[in-house]
Order: sequence, then C-alpha cells, then structure tokens
Amino acid sequence: MAKSFACRDIGMSCGFSTSAGTEKELMERIARHAKEAHGMAKIDRKTMSAVKSAIRDEE
Repeated sequence: MAKSFACRDIGMSCGFSTSAGTEKELMERIARHAKEAHGMAKIDRKTMSAVKSAIRDEE
C-alpha cells in the first residue's frame, strides 16, 4: 500500500505533498524536501514525530 505526506498536515505553509510505495522511500523524499525547501539539514525529533503521525496510507 502506498504512503503519502503533505507539509500542510503538520502545520507548515507549504504546498509540498508526495507519495511513495514504501515508508522508507517516502521518508527519503520528505528529508530531501526538508533540506532543499526548508533548510533543515536534519529533521529534529519533534518534527519527525509530527511527520510520522501525518503519513497516510493511500488506497
């Protein structure tokens, strides 16, 4: 089952959303976006917890 994520789901003013076949692939895409668009070299624990809670299964 595919997974999806959107920045707006964790309260960010950002239109980024993505989906992937696995959570691992999704997290790689999220980390790349966080670095490139938000200047986050590393995602802190609080943000990572919010990200993981916002990941949705696609049908």
